[in-house]
Amino acid sequence: MSGRLLRLVCTAAMAAGIVLAPVPAAAEPAPGTADDRTVAGLLTDLQQLYREAEKATETYNGTEERLREQRAEVRRLDAELARTRTSLHDSRGAAGRLARQQYQSSGSLSPYLRLLLARDPQHAVDQGHVIGRLARERVETVGRLTGDEKRADELSRRSREALGRQAALAERQERERDGVRERLRAVEAMLASLTPGQLAALAELESSGIAEEQERFLASGALGDDAKPSPGGESAVRFAVEQLGKPYEWGAEGPASYDCSGLTSVAWERAGTPIPRTSQEQWARLDHVPLDELRPGDLVVYFPEATHVALYLGDGMVVQAPRPGADVKVSPIAANPVLGAVRPDPGGEPVRRYTPPRLPAGATNGSDQGYSASYAPAAPDSSAR
Repeated sequence: MSGRLLRLVCTAAMAAGIVLAPVPAAAEPAPGTADDRTVAGLLTDLQQLYREAEKATETYNGTEERLREQRAEVRRLDAELARTRTSLHDSRGAAGRLARQQYQSSGSLSPYLRLLLARDPQHAVDQGHVIGRLARERVETVGRLTGDEKRADELSRRSREALGRQAALAERQERERDGVRERLRAVEAMLASLTPGQLAALAELESSGIAEEQERFLASGALGDDAKPSPGGESAVRFAVEQLGKPYEWGAEGPASYDCSGLTSVAWERAGTPIPRTSQEQWARLDHVPLDELRPGDLVVYFPEATHVALYLGDGMVVQAPRPGADVKVSPIAANPVLGAVRPDPGGEPVRRYTPPRLPAGATNGSDQGYSASYAPAAPDSSAR
């Protein structure tokens, strides 16, 4: 994987003088410095920091989605309120004309008295229909005016409440954004405290650990024979493969960078099936499928809190945006603890023929959990946007 982003964030962390007390591993007491830690302890701490950062990221993404929906609700209410106020203005105009007519006719005989004095019975009947129609129109005008006033008041109240919810969500989003940045700074600070030798040892330990997990996972029989994807699944897979090599960025939905659920949601949106934005919502709202029925395009969800997601490629591999500092890549399905799988298009029939997309050179290169042994401080910038 590229160490470009990682070099930038580490420099920013050191320039800011960030100090991190490493999270102690379960089997060890908290040491004084990173040099006192075992490689296994460092890997545990780093993985925990990445997991906390991604959990905060998905929380932020969920609030961003709700804020987007709330903004749409405010726009809808404002448009409806504008229409109602226009109708209210028209109703008041009609009521004004009615009042003027009533005032102008107040000095003459009432229509009903004129009806009683009419010599022509048929004319009287016709005039009675006219009078009845005018009376109904007056009642309707008054009713419409009253109804429009009530509706305008109600919509105005709802619009104010919707604006209040929008402001509260925006404030929450800002707090969550700061929380993500704080966790990313913790990752950056820990990486900045490690020597190149420690980083190389971490990468080697991680790689061997993932290989062992993948071997156990495949040997368990959890995966069945690969099924053919649906047309939507094939389209989502091909889109995801086209994004290989693009950097992870929290909250990003392309086209230049992605976070984990940004990649999966955009891939399926491009395939014609919009799905929830966050990994938790994808896990909660999409149809679950057994792992032994996985087909390309299905989503594999990770960790008990459903804080990470990848797109199944087939043959026990996934396409994912792993972690801060990493690029979109192909990884073993067992690179993270599997929670389960979901299918965005459960009714989609498999295609008759399927040729998996050709992977570019280096598609599986780099860390599956977001850090690189090729770290070296470079430019004063930060990954936190």
